[in-house]
Amino acid sequence: MSVVKKLASQTAVYGISSIVGRVLTYLLVPVYTGYFAAAEYGIVTALYAYVSFLNVVFTYGMETTFFRFANQAGVDRQELYGRVMSLLLVSSVGLTAVLVLLAEPLLGLLDIPAGHERYAVWVALILGLDALAAIPFARLRLENKARRFATIKLANIVLNVALNLFFIVFCADVMKGEYLPALQPLVGRMYDPTIGVGYVFLSNLVASGFTVLLLWRELFNFRFRLSLEPLRSLLKYAYPLMLMGLAGMVNETLDRILLPKWLPDNFYPGQSSLTAVGIYGACYKLSIFMSLVIQAFRYAAEPFFFAQITEKNSPATFAMILKWFTLCCAVIFVGISLNVEDIGPLFLRRPEYLQGLVVVPVLLLANLFLGVYYNLSVWFKLTDKTYYGTYIGAGGAVLTIALNFLLIPVLGYMGCAIATLVCYFMMAVICWRLGERHFPVPYPALRLGLWLLLASGLVALGWWIQPEDWWVRRAWHAGLTAAFLLALYFIERPQPAKPVVA
Repeated sequence: MSVVKKLASQTAVYGISSIVGRVLTYLLVPVYTGYFAAAEYGIVTALYAYVSFLNVVFTYGMETTFFRFANQAGVDRQELYGRVMSLLLVSSVGLTAVLVLLAEPLLGLLDIPAGHERYAVWVALILGLDALAAIPFARLRLENKARRFATIKLANIVLNVALNLFFIVFCADVMKGEYLPALQPLVGRMYDPTIGVGYVFLSNLVASGFTVLLLWRELFNFRFRLSLEPLRSLLKYAYPLMLMGLAGMVNETLDRILLPKWLPDNFYPGQSSLTAVGIYGACYKLSIFMSLVIQAFRYAAEPFFFAQITEKNSPATFAMILKWFTLCCAVIFVGISLNVEDIGPLFLRRPEYLQGLVVVPVLLLANLFLGVYYNLSVWFKLTDKTYYGTYIGAGGAVLTIALNFLLIPVLGYMGCAIATLVCYFMMAVICWRLGERHFPVPYPALRLGLWLLLASGLVALGWWIQPEDWWVRRAWHAGLTAAFLLALYFIERPQPAKPVVA
């Protein structure tokens, strides 16, 4: 249990940066939904969907590869770091240059309206800078420098949020004459209203550049070494991870790319396909509360799992970690799903966005199963059988595409949410079954399955029975949430040790 507490403490440190940072970022959602129509926000949603894919290409599994090889006996971590950094430096510069040169034709292929080429250039530079920072951040995690990691991550997010507020709110309001008219000449020199929603990308670019500057110590602490022979084993381990990552991005973001393509005309009366993407993308953000826990856990867990491989009791440790992770996520699922009617309007400022709230419980549950999958995937990473991750991810990608093709024309963005849930559930089940054969871990699968059934049943009951009176409805939802928490407490609380009878 002390090992689990250690992981929990590291997760808490990473979680502070993730949770505080994401909360700050999430405060921008009311700004975006208040200042931009859903069609404009749809451009941001669509472009960042492609960014998710390209992030995987830019780093091509090197973070996990670095962890794996750094924990091998006798390895020179400094030399390994130099080789990986050299490889990523060359590839990042090359890929960024290609994207910048092809910005205009690529936007045409992506069905983004003409006139937004500079957005694509900014996105390419963001990708390059973030890729350069990936391995320095991984090194901080490997060396358990969680506080420095968290500080730099938070600095990035705070600057990004501040720039968004400065350009999208302050500058726009000053130029409209809302307040401080005396500042108009000064603001006019630095603010271009034609950029509009592009300030989302420009703010991100400046923050990414600032992050690279903060990592100068790690970035310059390596010797450039690009001999291909020693890199062969790294690339052999990494490329299945990249394919797995690409398949994962298909499952995570492809719905926002396919939705405008496969949504029938006038499916939502009076709304364009980009409007539907904007609504779905904004409501997807409400599943951030689950994503926060998953991301914080992954930051701490990946190096932790590799460090535990030589421990005799590591399977029991992994089983205990999955149990408490799943139960914590189940609490989040129940609490957010039953209260999304109150949470949604706090962040989605225009009424047009609120119609998509029905997808939130489905997406929360989907992300819960994604977190379970990340826990279960430890077996193929520790046994160097990463190709199994590629197979599972590819199968999930095929399932995602097929279900979106079948469901979007019938259910719209609810079809996207259901496809995501089915995909992550199937990936978790298949990973668990394969893991039982190759790296047995005594996961309490039946027990956790029953808890998730109970959680889903309570959420379904809360949505099915909706008292008209606001106070009665709130009490009803609070009661269901409390019932789940009490059941967890009385059933899962640690039992006192029985006295030993002589």
